[in-house]
Amino acid sequence: MFSHLNDKLFNKPMLHLVFGLLLSIGLAGVELSAQEHGDSRWVSTWATSPSTIANSAADPATVEDQTLRLIVHSSVGGSSLRLRLANTHGDRAMKIGAASVALHANAASIRPGSSRSLRFGGQAEVIIPRGATVISDPIDFMVPELTNLTVSLYLPENSGFLTAHALANQTNYISESGNHVASINLPIEAETTAWNLLTAIDVINSDSVSAIAMVGDSITDGWGSTDSGNQRWPNHFARRLFRDSDTGKYAVLNAGISGNQVTTEDNSLFGQNLQARFERDVLALAGVTHMVLMEGINDIGMASMAGRAPTPAAQIIAGYKQIIARAHARGIKIIGATLTPYEGAIYFTPAGELVRQEVNEFIRNAGAFDGIIDFEKAVQDPANPSRILPALTEDNLHPNDMGYKLMADSIDLSLFR
Repeated sequence: MFSHLNDKLFNKPMLHLVFGLLLSIGLAGVELSAQEHGDSRWVSTWATSPSTIANSAADPATVEDQTLRLIVHSSVGGSSLRLRLANTHGDRAMKIGAASVALHANAASIRPGSSRSLRFGGQAEVIIPRGATVISDPIDFMVPELTNLTVSLYLPENSGFLTAHALANQTNYISESGNHVASINLPIEAETTAWNLLTAIDVINSDSVSAIAMVGDSITDGWGSTDSGNQRWPNHFARRLFRDSDTGKYAVLNAGISGNQVTTEDNSLFGQNLQARFERDVLALAGVTHMVLMEGINDIGMASMAGRAPTPAAQIIAGYKQIIARAHARGIKIIGATLTPYEGAIYFTPAGELVRQEVNEFIRNAGAFDGIIDFEKAVQDPANPSRILPALTEDNLHPNDMGYKLMADSIDLSLFR
């Protein structure tokens, strides 16, 4: 139909003008970034795994017209940043009215001048469908290594069930009413132990580093360490790794969930079993080339608490073999870590101890893993090898700050050279 139009109307200068106008309209409201999502240098510097499943006995209160301020600790630094928000266990679509990232000052405060707003597809708002994940647009943001950041999220509508990593060993904050994502000092209504909605922060590092994912349960999650102190064994390991000039830098990611199990689920507070969550919590992260697996003690102990026989070692080992196969299929080296002693813990049984020893025998000697970390020997009491050294624990299951540091110090760094 356009063949009858006057050619003079669509001469080259006019076409350039028209296309220029169309391009400017198409990009209106879009914040362009120096980096693209497809850049191969993206690596996750921090991550956490959604835990509490909806309809549990401890569903958190809903949030409406309030701002969440979450405190997280970077591993590697970078010059560009993007974050991932997940509505994994939500019961409805989740609206984010505004989001920002900043350098942490103290408590619920940020460093003045450090806050940057985040956008999603060029928009300040985003709706996360139930069960979905969204990634923010990349921004130029200097992320220091081993430093606390804050992510602030404004939720204008009733949140319903909030996807969370429930036991963060980090105090986070919920504001009074209103959008406070850019506020230096957040007006606090409540504190929370949870990281809500945020599941990862990715950076671009000029050294093209890769990541190590630490996969496990409460011992990897850091239960028993000092709150807000970044004293989990993965934190200690990251600091040690960065001090070692002979080992290349890696991002260190924590994929531990307190109470989590390899093959079974005994409580909705403790997340989906490792088989179910592995794709989301490890394989989907950016730049993972190595992982450490330390999980299985809850498969053994929680069965006993429920009046059942401990989960057989063969079942736990079968779960390991599946994780090993899936990691290797992605080219990820997987290092097995022995299960630490637990005599004296609330769910200890002699039968469970035999299962733990059988599992550790497989980890050490089966040759299934690409490397071994012997956490058992790092913390066990020489006078009673089925127990953690008393100075290193408060509950005979979880190490304290000193115990977590000893675990990190026991790792052979040549595994990552």
